[in-house]
Amino acid sequence: MAPKSMESTARKIFKGVIFLEVAGVFAAYGLFLKMNSSRDFRGTMNKYLPSVLEVFYKANEWSGVYGIREADQDAWSKQD
Repeated sequence: MAPKSMESTARKIFKGVIFLEVAGVFAAYGLFLKMNSSRDFRGTMNKYLPSVLEVFYKANEWSGVYGIREADQDAWSKQD
C-alpha cells in the first residue's frame, strides 16, 4: 500500500479548518440572536462574560441601534 501523499493530508487539514471557521461563524450568529432577543440572557452574559456583552452593545451601536445598553441597565436596576 502506498503512503498517503502530503497533498491528501493538507487537504484534510484545510477542510477541517474551514469547517471550524464556518461552525464558529454560526455559533457567533446564534449567540448574537439569543442576546438580541432576550434581556434575561443578556443579564446572564453580564454576570459571567461582560466582555462579550460589551461587544454586543458596541456592534449594535456601530450599526446605528442605540439605547439597548441603557434600557438593560435601567431594567436591571429596577429588579434589585
